[in-house]
Amino acid sequence: MIFYELFDNFWAVLGLKLGVLFIFFLTAPLLIGYTEHKVLAHMQARLGPMEAGKFHGWAQLVADGVKFIQKEDLIPRAADKWVFSLAPAVVIVPVVVVFLVIPFGPALVNSDVAASCGAGGCGWWGENLDVGIFFVLAVTSVSVIGMLMAGWASANKFSLIGAIRGAAQLIAYELPLVLAAAAVAMQAGTLSLVGIAEGQQSMWYVVPQFAGFAIFITASLAELSRPPFDMPIADSEIIFGHMTEYSGIRFGLFLLSEYAGIVSLSAVATVLYLGGWHGFIIPGIPGPLWTLAKIGALGFFVIWLRATYPRLREDQLQKLSWKYLIPIALLNILLTGIFKVVF
Repeated sequence: MIFYELFDNFWAVLGLKLGVLFIFFLTAPLLIGYTEHKVLAHMQARLGPMEAGKFHGWAQLVADGVKFIQKEDLIPRAADKWVFSLAPAVVIVPVVVVFLVIPFGPALVNSDVAASCGAGGCGWWGENLDVGIFFVLAVTSVSVIGMLMAGWASANKFSLIGAIRGAAQLIAYELPLVLAAAAVAMQAGTLSLVGIAEGQQSMWYVVPQFAGFAIFITASLAELSRPPFDMPIADSEIIFGHMTEYSGIRFGLFLLSEYAGIVSLSAVATVLYLGGWHGFIIPGIPGPLWTLAKIGALGFFVIWLRATYPRLREDQLQKLSWKYLIPIALLNILLTGIFKVVF
């Protein structure tokens, strides 16, 4: 509220939002990557990441950053240089944009009182869009274009195979992801992410929508190409997929987009199913801290799966999507509709 009183100006408020978003984008994915180093080191008895600095290897994150900056940035001679250079940006920008509509906390000022807030109201979010779910689902689908650009422009058959696998996964898992989110929109009666979070004050939607939650998490893992759905970057088969020919800071941007994707989809799942900023048992904790804690818990779950389950084959992934997830998602929508009409 203080910020909006001090900066009763559209451009000042927009600049403030973008600044906070930029800081969050620079910190949250890096913390997820740092956590993955540590968690996998313990789970796999691979304690190298504990040696970079005292106190549990605190300097590992710094060491990784310096490593990527120092490495030579190479472009293959036969590559399409413009497309090759642009691909990391096309992958990373959509993931950043998602954070604009994620509500991290409740409203700060009633929109009827503060005209400067606009129709979306003032709160712990960038923009409160009436079609927030559609915006998130549309934006997250753009990253696969960057993957295809990287695979085609690298002039490497392994890169191209990885990119095509990524596109196949998107075709298979975008539909159950959308259907799972549609059931939540039916349950809440709104497409606004803020409205969905506000509707879970008495009961989180993970209770009536548990099947949808499981489908959403599974489809999100496939969309992120995270284990056990990491066929596009299967190092034992196609080296490192669409990222094979990348090095230096460009390779670091691809990794940053992966960890940012974990944060963004964990945030979306938190808002859709885990009550958003609404807490439980322990009173007095601010809403944004609850949101961050839930995002961290889902991020840990994603990391835990990497150390636990082996990679599926491409045919197994397609079978899981079309034979099981999509029918269950459609049934979930049917039951949600019946529940809304009857009760």
